[in-house]
Amino acid sequence: MSIARPVLSPISTGLIFYPEQSSQMFFEGSEKKIELRVKQGNASLRGFSRDFWEQGLALAGADILSVLSNGECDAYVLSESSLFVWDSKVLLITCGNTNLIEAAVFLIDELNVDNIASFTYQRKSEFLSHLQATRFEDDCQLLRSRLNGTAYRVGHLDGHHHYLFCSETTEMLSRSTSLLMYHIKGDIAEYLRQPNQTKAQILALLQLPKLLPEFVFDDHLFEPCGYSINGLYGEHFLTMHITPQEHSAYVSIETNLNFEQSSFNIFSSMLKILTPCSWDIISVNQQLSADSYPLHIEVACCELALNAANSFNYKHYIQPVREELTAAVIKV
Repeated sequence: MSIARPVLSPISTGLIFYPEQSSQMFFEGSEKKIELRVKQGNASLRGFSRDFWEQGLALAGADILSVLSNGECDAYVLSESSLFVWDSKVLLITCGNTNLIEAAVFLIDELNVDNIASFTYQRKSEFLSHLQATRFEDDCQLLRSRLNGTAYRVGHLDGHHHYLFCSETTEMLSRSTSLLMYHIKGDIAEYLRQPNQTKAQILALLQLPKLLPEFVFDDHLFEPCGYSINGLYGEHFLTMHITPQEHSAYVSIETNLNFEQSSFNIFSSMLKILTPCSWDIISVNQQLSADSYPLHIEVACCELALNAANSFNYKHYIQPVREELTAAVIKV
């Protein structure tokens, strides 16, 4: 028996074509993420030139596609997810086969470890982890050569799981919440897989301008499919990345909106629009109610106290319906 061997595309760090099945394509949507905050008294991070950020991103294997700025933040749409820069904080998210740890080390060294107030590194388990340049354990060895911290795994190795490295800090980390959706379905999911999509139509289908009218958005439509969008409103941000390929569909949304002070939950709206088979909610220093989510079963959770000031929360949900599976043909 012979199985078609995947070939990495020379134009993308996460795109894989199967020569014997040219209609199929896989992209690693699962992301890696760093958040770095500098101590008070340091110069604004927004003062660094675009060349500086491009230098760090090149080490990870990502490029800047566009930038959106307001009085509080610079938001970059990347070839592989997003970069946000505030005066004292950087949030960098990359997907595909990017080597984010190299960009992390670059930032730590350039900013000087003595100027860093807090640092976190998160990594979602990948669909095809053997194609990644490093393992989380390798990444931690590099980080620990520069920072003291603790590494965690949340979840079982044979299912969805998340890795977290958190530096030693007494400061409160920034509030953030992520929604990770798996195997989206329905008419909108089908549209996202079709040729001749438009950014305007995707934005209308997602209803983001209607749901978040105060936000200004910057988006990018990839070829042959895939969509990224950043949004800013004052110091608040939202970023969303869609990998719609049917057999590896994955959508991530992250924001620092305070759900505890508002009855509106953008995640509930996105769950109803994209109807995933399962999803994760990951939050730092914030609790979310699932009351407004579509019908679901909470099948796993973890509440982790990182220290006296910070907490990490993880919950995994599934729809309470049977999934009809389709057998994939393997050429012999």
